[in-house]
Parts: sequence; structure tokens; C-alpha cells
Amino acid sequence: MADIRRYRQGDRADIREICIRTGRSGEDATGWLDDDDLLPEIYALPYVDLEPETAFVVDVDGRARGYILGVPDTRSFVERLRAQWLPGFAAKHPLTGEDTPTQRFVREGRDPERLLIPELDEYPAHLHIDLLPELQGQGLGRRLVRALLAELRSRGVPGVWLEYGPDNQNAAGFYRRLGFAPLPSGTSGTRVGLHTDARV
Repeated sequence: MADIRRYRQGDRADIREICIRTGRSGEDATGWLDDDDLLPEIYALPYVDLEPETAFVVDVDGRARGYILGVPDTRSFVERLRAQWLPGFAAKHPLTGEDTPTQRFVREGRDPERLLIPELDEYPAHLHIDLLPELQGQGLGRRLVRALLAELRSRGVPGVWLEYGPDNQNAAGFYRRLGFAPLPSGTSGTRVGLHTDARV
């Protein structure tokens, strides 16, 4: 039986695994990049390390099999990311100047300011959400979003945004069904936002 609960520190290894297994536009990214740690060290682990209070997981038999990782204040998170996370990340993932998938992600991970989108006043929070394939299509993603929206509302946060890969059609349909709308600053329609008082 799958249940939604808050993140616990013991879930960290499962969070890493989920991020890798869904990291290639919803497909398994194992072995795709030079280092399997790269994707979780950009899109998952700094969130649970720096903002664990706004992370929720899908629990199946005591293990996290899906997650939603939220940041209530993106501006504050970017400052903490640069000060507390980036030094270790940069030491582990050097820039080589090559134009490879790995190096494109390394450049993204070294640029926390990419998260400072123009719409932050209206959508100050942002999120990442991933579910292992065997749990998709069961309404668990919607339940994760509801859990995070309730938490953000309780903190007075008016809106949340996210960005997904343009080739991830499953994600596009999911966010559209929940009411996420494209933001003007997104060039491909894959940067979307939702107000926290939305009914999902």
C-alpha cells in the first residue's frame, strides 16, 4: 500500500535512486552520463539536504519510491545553494569545456541563478517531482502535489513553478491536467506555474 508522508533522512539513498531511474525525461538515466551522481546532485539531494521540511515521499513498505521536493523561497534557496552546496559540487564535477551531455548538466549545476526566473514574485516556490515507473498512473503524483501545495499555503506562499524536459510528453500531460500554466519566461512552454490555492 502506497502512502504519502514527509521526507526522513533515511530516505536519502532512495531519493538518489529515484532521480537516476527517472532522470532521462522520465526514463532510466543509469549509465547515461559520466557520473550517475550528477543528476541527483543537481535536482534532488540539495533539496532534501537544504529544505527537508518541504519534501514528501511515496512510501511503499517503508521505502521512498517517489517524491516531491519543494523550495518555498527560491531566492533564499539560490543563496544557500551557492554558499553551502556549490563548492562541493564544483570540486566533484569540473568543467572541461567539452560539449557533451555530462558537461551541459555540469554547467547547469554550477549556475544556481538559472532558478531566478522573472515570475518569482508570483511564483516564489519551485519543485521537482518523480515517481518510479511502476507507481505512475495511480494518482500518487497528484497526491504529492496536493501535499506540497497544502504545506506552501500554510507558509503563505502564493505560487510554485517548475520546468520539465521538452521531450517528456508524460510530464506535459500530467502538469496540464493539474492546471499548471506556461509562464511567459519559458521559451518552449515547459516552464509552468500553479497558484497554491488551486484545486488539484
